[in-house]
Formats: sequence, C-alpha cells, structure tokens
Amino acid sequence: MTVTQRAPRVPQEERTRAMRARLLEACVEVLAENGWAGTSTTVVSQRAGVSRGAQLHHFPSKSALVLAAVEHLMQVRREELAAAAAGLPAEGGRRTRAVLELFADHFTSPIFAAALELWVAARTDDELLAVVAPLEQHVGRETHRLAVEMLAADESRPGVRELVQATLDLVRGLGLAATLGDDTGRRGRILDQWALTLDRALEAA
Repeated sequence: MTVTQRAPRVPQEERTRAMRARLLEACVEVLAENGWAGTSTTVVSQRAGVSRGAQLHHFPSKSALVLAAVEHLMQVRREELAAAAAGLPAEGGRRTRAVLELFADHFTSPIFAAALELWVAARTDDELLAVVAPLEQHVGRETHRLAVEMLAADESRPGVRELVQATLDLVRGLGLAATLGDDTGRRGRILDQWALTLDRALEAA
C-alpha cells in the first residue's frame, strides 16, 4: 500500500509576505522598463503572477503600491551597494578606480532607473514626494557614508567631505547621461581620469 505524502503547508503569513514581495519587485521592474506613465496595477499584478483581486487586497491603488515599492526600492539599493563593497581591491589606485566603477554600475542599474522615474513623478505629486524625498535623503547619507569608508577618506580634513560628495554627484550625473544611450566608453575615460584626480586630491588633503 502506497501512502501519498502531502507537501508541508506554507503558513498563510509566509505566503502573504512572499506575495507582497513579488508585487513590490514587479513594480520596481515595471517602473524601470515602462516609466511612471506605463506603470499600472494591472501590469504589475500580471508581472508578479498575482491575481488582480489579491493585488487590490494588499494595495488598493497605484499610489499605495508605488509608495510601498519606494521603500522596498531604497532597501534594495542599500543592500546592493553594501554587498558590492565587499568585493573591492584592498587598497591603492586600483581600489579608487574600482570604487568609482561600483558606483557607476549602481547609477546605471535598473534599480536606479526605477528610482529616477519616481523622482520625476514626485516633482508634481505631493503624496509621492512626501515619501520619496525623506527616503532619498536617508539613502543619500548612507551612500555618502559607504563612499567615505570605501575610499578611506578622512573627513576631518578640510575639503574631503566635498570631494566625496562631488564624486557621487559626478557618477550620478554619468548615470543620468546613460539613460539616453550607451555611454560606456566616454564614462570609462572620465572615471579613469577622476580616479587619478581624486587620489591626488585626497593625498593632498
């Protein structure tokens, strides 16, 4: 006699958490691919493989879904940067160039593209701005802190904090330029030169 074994049941709370995660990740993907105007709850639920009814139960409107996705997006951005930092060279000029490449990769990633769509939408949407602005400020501080650690920059020295912030502004600007076309070659040359300039400036400081 064969006894059919049933697969263990997944607790409802865990299934709910997994469903929410799929919806949030799908929302970020759709934002990056289709932009704010092309993002709808219907498209997101289809991408996530979640029924329309289940999606509406958790996120009854596009605003509710996107606002939850904003927080998820910021967390993913922080985790990606922290994980990438673990693979950097030990020290020297190679490390500085690798740090710049790390941030360049981040600011040309789908995650950044999705964040950019939110910035543009938040400019004319007060509800979205109220969530995006403080979260972006927090992410900005975290990103600056990571850059300081990666570059071993001593911010007690005059001008060093500004050098680090200028570096982030530069790489973010290159990321913005990349949204209009493949700018890999030009970006690489700029980062090569900035790595040399930054090393000399940090040493002088």
